[in-house]
Amino acid sequence: MIAIQNLKVEFSAKSLFDNVNYVINPRDRIALVGKNGAGKSTMLKIIANLQTPTSGGVAVPSGVTIGYLPQQMKLADETTLLQEVRKTFSHIDNMQQRLDALNMQLSERTDYESDEYRRIIDEVSLLTENLAMEQSENHEAEMERTLIGLGFVRSDFDRPTAEFSGGWRMRVEIAKLLLRHPDLLLLDEPTNHLDIESIQWLEQFLATKAKAVVLVSHDRAFIDNVTNRTIEISCGKIYDYAVNYSKFVELRRERIEQQTRAYLNQQKEIADTEAFIERFRYKATKAVQVQSRMKQLAKIERIEIDEVDNSRLSLRFPPAPRSGDYPIIADNVGKAYGDHQVFDNATFTIRRGEKVAFVGKNGEGKSTLVKCIMGEIPFTGQLKIGHNVQIGYFAQNQAQLLDESLTVFDTIDHVATGDIRTKIRDILGAFMFGREASDKKVKVLSGGEKTRLAMIKLLLQPVNLLILDEPTNHLDMKTKDILKQAIKEFNGTVIVVSHDREFLDGLVEKVYEFGGGKVRECLGGIYEFLEKKKINSLQELELSKSPGRDDNSENNITKNTSLSTPATETHPRNLPYAEQRERDKMLKRAAKKVEDAEAAVAMAEEEIAQIELRIANGETEGDIFELHQKKTRELETAMSLWELAEQEHTDLKERLLKQ
Repeated sequence: MIAIQNLKVEFSAKSLFDNVNYVINPRDRIALVGKNGAGKSTMLKIIANLQTPTSGGVAVPSGVTIGYLPQQMKLADETTLLQEVRKTFSHIDNMQQRLDALNMQLSERTDYESDEYRRIIDEVSLLTENLAMEQSENHEAEMERTLIGLGFVRSDFDRPTAEFSGGWRMRVEIAKLLLRHPDLLLLDEPTNHLDIESIQWLEQFLATKAKAVVLVSHDRAFIDNVTNRTIEISCGKIYDYAVNYSKFVELRRERIEQQTRAYLNQQKEIADTEAFIERFRYKATKAVQVQSRMKQLAKIERIEIDEVDNSRLSLRFPPAPRSGDYPIIADNVGKAYGDHQVFDNATFTIRRGEKVAFVGKNGEGKSTLVKCIMGEIPFTGQLKIGHNVQIGYFAQNQAQLLDESLTVFDTIDHVATGDIRTKIRDILGAFMFGREASDKKVKVLSGGEKTRLAMIKLLLQPVNLLILDEPTNHLDMKTKDILKQAIKEFNGTVIVVSHDREFLDGLVEKVYEFGGGKVRECLGGIYEFLEKKKINSLQELELSKSPGRDDNSENNITKNTSLSTPATETHPRNLPYAEQRERDKMLKRAAKKVEDAEAAVAMAEEEIAQIELRIANGETEGDIFELHQKKTRELETAMSLWELAEQEHTDLKERLLKQ
């Protein structure tokens, strides 16, 4: 359908990618992956004809339509929500106006046999058919379904778009884009401003109703559920796989391993041949064999191992100073803006060392409660911050608050104090800002690079309460995994506001759900919460049909303690005890396998870090470099085993839930 041909892009004489060729077919659902700064957003802009490549181009057949959703955009504020979305169908009004004008011409013309008259007749016929097709569809109903799917309610339809936050206004653009039904959808981080329920709706829409899709997303669960093809941009080249992301990770590892084995075998063959030639080069009796081996050596097609991006982020939060046993105690906390009550009567306690998630639809008060905790806005009720609590806060728009006129180095230099100022280069290097990258202006950094830079500022002071509001927006998958591991190892208390299911899975042990003016506490991880949420929705549906229901009898904090045991995670309560026990054992074995694999990865990473420290200190004697290669291979094996264990654990939980 659409062909990308010999594409080359250079910035400041440095090649971003070169000689890129691939085809986007109808019904393709492509995940465009790669580290931050690899050129994913640039690729989308070139396909959308918003940026010109250095050489090469994109061949788009006549009549093929392309819809593009950028990461950030400016929206008009002169219309209501419904009026703005109706602009999607402005082409129908244009067609009707054109048809009326042509009919007026026909009524005035008398040259019935002329070519021009016949041309007008043909155009009128075509417009009439197209209008009939368009008007046969219920666009109002389609608009309503799309807006509600993206989280809006009917009372929002007549609100001015100027009243909506940036995240909700982005949803307006997503709705307009989806309603156009383009032949190719280009989506750059579409989930950054969506809550979990809206992400699930978008997954279903893209999987069942969209045509071709190319998307950039760092939400692993989202792209696994949507895509059937993965294109990786790495070190200036692309690698194309006809599988989703999880399968791509396995195949990529296998490809590199096969190439390495083939390369080593060929190198041995070449070395043996060269040794034979060198040994018998001057012996007349071996002249024929030597000539034969030389020809054979010249014909060998040398195997090359694909260049792998080995840059690695080193992230570890400083040890947390000890705080009181209860860093946060909320008692009947509420917040209202005018007549709009965001939430009320929120009562809960977060204990030292707990890692919890704030989840819920946008606008239900997650970030608002965080601002209450930070003392940025007034509220009702009591909110007690515990003894010796030192808060580190990463705001949702933290990356946008950076001064874009500064360089990366100056950004950190302006906030660093004491001995830290002598180690700025080392800190930036650990966050993949090498010497050249540290001199870049902030304004030229990608979204993920800005987020990494903002994260450095958070790490400059030791804290014991981390509050992270959408910390994974714009981060690539490797960086997200490293951030997740760093939070796991952090010995303080953590509050994470996030919609990223994969990121929260295995990270938090408690979920606070925001919705309907309430804050509900749910024990268990994110997938246990989502499964329980489905059950709760059905129960609430039945309760809503029951006469005489007292809506005021339900507390604003509801503790779903049933999520805390493996038994209720994986089977109904009426199963025989023996079967329940066997299922619990299976889950525990799978979980233990994951824990052991994680421990092996951590050990390998620690050993590599120690070796790299020795090398950095100038130690080059002995077989230290061979030891480093050996430990790196062990780490890759450990990572593979961990990924398999995680997948087996997830598959087992899903299988037991379905039984």
